[in-house]
Amino acid sequence: RPETRIRMSRRRQTIAQRLLEAQRTAAMLTTFNEVDMSAIMALRSRRREAFLKRYGVGLGFMSFFTKAVISALQAFPNLNAEIRGDEIVQKHYYDIGIAVGTAGGPVVPIVRDADHKGFAELERDIARVAEKARSNTLTLEDLRGGTFTITNGGVYGSLMSTPILSPPQV
Repeated sequence: RPETRIRMSRRRQTIAQRLLEAQRTAAMLTTFNEVDMSAIMALRSRRREAFLKRYGVGLGFMSFFTKAVISALQAFPNLNAEIRGDEIVQKHYYDIGIAVGTAGGPVVPIVRDADHKGFAELERDIARVAEKARSNTLTLEDLRGGTFTITNGGVYGSLMSTPILSPPQV
């Protein structure tokens, strides 16, 4: 039967190897929780135009998700950690990975020091790294060192998705 073979880029090979490594070496657990987003949706509807006019960027969901994740990571520091040998190394900074779908496959650029940013700056940074991902202009530094990754499968119509752990994140 017909087949097509497409050589993977070096970056795609490295990503695949690291994700498979994580599946072999980490105990992974995914939980799904239903969240009432009606208050956030109402707030976005009320503030969307004024936010865009004032900051020059749209008010999306990802800045809300990022703020919520940071609050959770601060409350549960072992989730913003990595395992090094027999130690858990808690990070006291929040470099949040934002999964972005591209023509070449998913990538996870990092928004640095996300805990020090407001909604507008987060939206700008997320849009910036997403554009770099889609235009294939990400650098290694853009992809290195995240402490926690957010995956939003909802943009593809998913109701739930199971992320793949990106080492050394937990």
